[in-house]
Amino acid sequence: MLGAKSKQSSEKTLTVIANAAKESQDTCVVATGTTIEGKFSSSENVRLDGQIKGEVKCTQRLVMGETGRIEGNIQTKDAIIMGTVEGELVVDGTLHLKSTAVIRGTITSKNMMVDEGAKYIGECKIG
Repeated sequence: MLGAKSKQSSEKTLTVIANAAKESQDTCVVATGTTIEGKFSSSENVRLDGQIKGEVKCTQRLVMGETGRIEGNIQTKDAIIMGTVEGELVVDGTLHLKSTAVIRGTITSKNMMVDEGAKYIGECKIG
């Protein structure tokens, strides 16, 4: 009987660990047609196809689609940009500017990849 109780406890522990891993893969989606004004903060990945007017903080990865637009400063761990940014962009890890990206402002990133056709106007600090 003691062994059965221990087995149940182990199964519960594994379930909790699996759920925690699943939750860390969550993504906040800001859909096309959505406009947010003010400070925006997320501790999860963010997929942005709408617009944000204000400060953006994302502790994980920010993926901005072609229709995405941010007017304000951004701070994130990693970013893939296909839309338009007007403001300061600070990326702790890797910034990837896809061919449709347009950045107007200062870029600060540890690493940066730029696809042919991407545009950035302003100062760029890499490394």
